[in-house]
Amino acid sequence: MALSTPALNVAVLGAGAVGCFYGGLLARVGHRVTLIGRPAHMQAIAAHGLRMQTLSFDEQVPLAASTDASAVAGADLVLFAVKSTDTEAAGEQLRAHLKHGALVLCLQNGVDNAERLRAVLPGTQVAAAVVYVATEMAGPGHLRHHGRGELVLEPIPCDPSRSGAIAQAFAAAGVPTEISDNVRGALWAKLILNCAYNALSALGRLPYGELVQRPGVLEVIRDVVAECRAVAAADGVVLPSDMDAAVQRIPETMPTQHSSTAQDLARGKPSEIDFLNGHVVNRGEALGVPTPANRVLWTLVKLAQRRAGG
Repeated sequence: MALSTPALNVAVLGAGAVGCFYGGLLARVGHRVTLIGRPAHMQAIAAHGLRMQTLSFDEQVPLAASTDASAVAGADLVLFAVKSTDTEAAGEQLRAHLKHGALVLCLQNGVDNAERLRAVLPGTQVAAAVVYVATEMAGPGHLRHHGRGELVLEPIPCDPSRSGAIAQAFAAAGVPTEISDNVRGALWAKLILNCAYNALSALGRLPYGELVQRPGVLEVIRDVVAECRAVAAADGVVLPSDMDAAVQRIPETMPTQHSSTAQDLARGKPSEIDFLNGHVVNRGEALGVPTPANRVLWTLVKLAQRRAGG
């Protein structure tokens, strides 16, 4: 597909399911994309391209692939898609290799990754993004897409034209993209969705569509969301007006998706639960807001994670 604008030089650090999805879509329309991730996936992609099995196409997309953070050198745009637990360490790895003027876009769960990354990369343009996509790595170099794919981007300070250009590049690649002046509210909205579904999907080992059919699940989700709302209000966060509808839409728009927490536990990997329900618990303690439902889910996932070897 021919590009109507100059091709971007893009690097994806943390090329798991989320990074491969957005990097693959940009590569598919002609941008120069290098994925940086785990050896098994990068070797398969270097040899055969990335298999993108999405709801609308199933193709092998050729991309460059590396396991070394130095491969970000020369990139205009870095999609930062590592786990929240690895934000500072990955930022340190990036620092010596970033091109002057590069933009680092955080495609991560949690609400404070961009702020944490700015502390590690002073003088670098870092912007937050809110990701709504259901994906998994189904095998080495094989991405499976279960639904959605929207992005909400933070405006780049003092450079609104660049924000628009990045949004346009994603939109041209088939990614519905919005620039919002209330990204903090959007990040918290995504956090609430993750708090409502991730731990329950992991503990029940169920995709969202089946999960909500089980007795008591909708009532637990209601309690978790109410606590999250209370903490957000105490923290001065302005949530989107359609928050309740967004919570209800998850099993409808992602019925076959297991949460990222469920995928982590199944693979014996550390989860991001400290940055999801754990974050709500910590902010609740700091602000004097009780969060018993979130605390129970956080504790149970930590116990399950220990048992799974993560």
